[in-house]
Amino acid sequence: MDFFTRLSNGWRLSMNSFRVLRENKQLILFPILSGVALILIMASFMLPVLGMAGWDVDNIADPDTFTTYLLVFLYYVVNYFVVVFFNMALIHCTRLYFHGEEVTIGKGIAFAKSRIGVILSWAIFAATVGTILKAIQENAGWLGRLITGILGVVWGIATFFVVPIIAYENAGPITAFKRSSQLMRQKWGESLGATFSFGLIQLLAMLLVAVPLLFIGGMIHIMVGIILAILGAFVVLAVMSAAETIFVSAVYHNINNDPVKHFNEQMLNNLFEKK
Repeated sequence: MDFFTRLSNGWRLSMNSFRVLRENKQLILFPILSGVALILIMASFMLPVLGMAGWDVDNIADPDTFTTYLLVFLYYVVNYFVVVFFNMALIHCTRLYFHGEEVTIGKGIAFAKSRIGVILSWAIFAATVGTILKAIQENAGWLGRLITGILGVVWGIATFFVVPIIAYENAGPITAFKRSSQLMRQKWGESLGATFSFGLIQLLAMLLVAVPLLFIGGMIHIMVGIILAILGAFVVLAVMSAAETIFVSAVYHNINNDPVKHFNEQMLNNLFEKK
């Protein structure tokens, strides 16, 4: 299959993801809740430090290396936990939808809560990897940044299916990582057209939403424009995150021969055609 055919398939799959989201608009609440939680988490780490420094950034003392990386590790753990928790809740809701069952936010949250142990295990595993990569990045100069950049891409590809795997296959973090990598090796083709499509849609949405809000709000006051643009960008990112998670769920269910409403099975197989 040529590159442009894959892009076409990826575009159609992206549109189908948005169709599922349009029929289940409440699903956008998951990335919104995740985003709000991440903002609060960042504040919970920053505000105590600023408070102890008398609310003066210049008075913040640099912690020792061990404390620095311990804080980084803890921050990563909490972030990964929050993101995976809400993504798992969303993926379970898409599973209910694909199977023709009632979709509710409560059912998604309840399922994610039932998997808290494995979510925490994955968060610790991912945070360990993230902390190691950050240490390499900060201590190996430009070469470290290059290496961590490449490893970051590889990590993103290898963990593509991790959330549905830990949700439904009762797998620990290492097993989930290996299983996800295996699925990608089996199904990865020359390109993932949907990635390009989602990226293009997100760019266009930002230009059509955030930029006009910036100018409109700026006519009142520059800060109003900035706030409106940030809120607009937040909504765009929430919609894109929900659609991308629906896409991941659809591909995973297709691989496992589960029915996937609104998604053409041959198209999914083609997009992830084994080379």
